[in-house]
Amino acid sequence: MRRKIVAGNWKLNNDINQGLALVKELASQVAEKNPTAEVVVAPSFVNLAGVVSELKNSKIEVAAQNMNENASGAFTGEVSGDMLTAIGVEKVILGHSERRAIYGESDELLAKKTDAALANNLEVIFCIGELLEERKSGSHFEVVAGQIEKGLFHLEASAFDNIVLAYEPVWAIGTGETASPEQAQEMHAHIRKVVDAKYGASVATKLPILYGGSVKPGNAKEIFSKEDVDGGLIGGAALKSEDFMGIVTAFD
Repeated sequence: MRRKIVAGNWKLNNDINQGLALVKELASQVAEKNPTAEVVVAPSFVNLAGVVSELKNSKIEVAAQNMNENASGAFTGEVSGDMLTAIGVEKVILGHSERRAIYGESDELLAKKTDAALANNLEVIFCIGELLEERKSGSHFEVVAGQIEKGLFHLEASAFDNIVLAYEPVWAIGTGETASPEQAQEMHAHIRKVVDAKYGASVATKLPILYGGSVKPGNAKEIFSKEDVDGGLIGGAALKSEDFMGIVTAFD
């Protein structure tokens, strides 16, 4: 049975006091409800150490929102993989559509970041997804396949033990629009077939694929009920404990 994962990407939200208050609430609720899904939170860099410390005795894991592909050097403002692991971070989100669109991160750069993350024993939540114009033109399957191939297909099959994919239709992030459960399932099944064609069923079958794009407590259960949807990468709804837990417990 594949892992079920719900990860909350806080983006540029929550100072350390707000973040600690939120994870205290979440840790209490996770302990009480013992959900089926793995629970992950991804604070900003300055909050990571404090959140890791606060959650050390909980079942909630902590991810970084990004990292640099270099181990060290003259890269002002950047953070390396070993800096993350040194404070107890175990996961990192790479390739989020905002990193791709706003900061120009290419598939080639993301391949290097993935290598650096895996070299530091970080699990990678690797984001993929199409723009609205790509969806309308009918090229969305090709676009998503290309992102996977260019970003990940240089890896050995064993590396996929530490890879989680997150499909985010860019047109459904922060817009209030959501891909229908059927659209999500269609793309997730396509993604699994792309991985199967390269690495075989043993890798593709156990690979967790999350859906991201305006997931809310009200629609999570229907989306997560689809065969190839293994959880969610949550944005806005991750900033309130009640909303986030409503999504986390959608598998139960």
